[in-house]
Amino acid sequence: MKRVSYFLLTFCGLAIGAHAQVAKNAVRSSINGIDLVVLKTGVQEVVTIRGSLAAGDSLSPDTNPAIADLAGGMLDKGTTTHDKFAISQMIGDVGANISFHTSESTLDINGRCLRKDLPLVLSLIAEQLRSPAFSPEEFAKLKKQIAGMMQRQMEDTDFRSNDAFVRSVYPIGHPNHSPAVPEFLAGVQKATLDEVKAFHKKYYGPVTLRLVLVGDIDPAIAQSEITKGFAGWTGGEVPPHPAKAGGVDAPRDQTVFMADKTNVSVTWGQATGLRYGDPDALALRIGTAVLGYGFTGRLMANVRDKEGLTYGIYSTVANDTFVDGDWRIGANFAPQLLEKGIESTKRQLTSWYKDGVTDAELAQRKTERAGSYKVGLSTTGGMAGTILTTLNRDLDLTFIDEYPARVNALTKEQVNGAIKKHLDPEKMVLVKAGTVTGAK
Repeated sequence: MKRVSYFLLTFCGLAIGAHAQVAKNAVRSSINGIDLVVLKTGVQEVVTIRGSLAAGDSLSPDTNPAIADLAGGMLDKGTTTHDKFAISQMIGDVGANISFHTSESTLDINGRCLRKDLPLVLSLIAEQLRSPAFSPEEFAKLKKQIAGMMQRQMEDTDFRSNDAFVRSVYPIGHPNHSPAVPEFLAGVQKATLDEVKAFHKKYYGPVTLRLVLVGDIDPAIAQSEITKGFAGWTGGEVPPHPAKAGGVDAPRDQTVFMADKTNVSVTWGQATGLRYGDPDALALRIGTAVLGYGFTGRLMANVRDKEGLTYGIYSTVANDTFVDGDWRIGANFAPQLLEKGIESTKRQLTSWYKDGVTDAELAQRKTERAGSYKVGLSTTGGMAGTILTTLNRDLDLTFIDEYPARVNALTKEQVNGAIKKHLDPEKMVLVKAGTVTGAK
């Protein structure tokens, strides 16, 4: 039976019609303060769960940046009712999965199960969120695991480059600003279980919990199970809306030296001051795709294919779901090709910024982006994730249905205007992480 369950969970989630009217068919309700959205689709037997809770890294107390991660990490270590082995067995016996992950702004919740097992899975999610055991032994193990993971990441050039970049373009106090790794590791070391319990008590509750269920599920049944699982739960706190990033007094050219690395990771960009739903945000995204999305983007076509200076390079807009985000170029170069690679990238960036996108490039990107968006809605996971992200961006669900038309309506003047208005290559921060010649 377990093998059949895994087969269904893996493959039956591919049968959603990409053209479903989400806003018309989704049922949204408030259950004990929980923002619940249920979308029944043509998929048979499978239900995907996506959720978020405002309990992310940025809400850790000023005295310890590791508390949110530690709180989220304790959720799957057992509850006051079941130990972690019992929970693992219950989930495994029905071929389901449940996971939690802490990001900058939220605790993220993911689950998938067969329709008949939804009551069990929702009850376990509720139990893990509401009543972690907070075992001292598990807490000690978790601290070692997180410290070990962070120390391993310190050896990764991509991580080091991105880490230095976000601390350079976002000021202290902005949700996207990350603490320095040594500061975070010190926080892990000194954290107490009482601090983690206090964080859980303050931020875990229905006030900011969003749950999205997509698949073979009746909305009334989902509402009933959520009501039972979360009955009597109170608490949670809406975080204050922070000021936009603004300017940061950071060096424009930075090197993070790492010995004996075969490549140098480069992150190059700036804060945009835009949230996803702001005017110009979509136009900037489409223009950015012209520069560096996939093999047909200018960066790959020239820096990689024509000049052979890198295996991978891209440009993207990121971190703008909850707050204003950033624009960046990411690339990897061999140490001996680093300077040539940066110069080639700079030529493409300058040309794109100065001259803008062409009619042909814009038309191609419109078609690609609208098409890939529809494909992304063709699975229960893709649909549930899109619905949740749309709500977290403070957008109405009609945005999902209207997205292709919004993309197609963009003009070249709007796209090029957004690039000029919100970016400035002269103010961008360039971070190089790896074995950089001449650096220490």
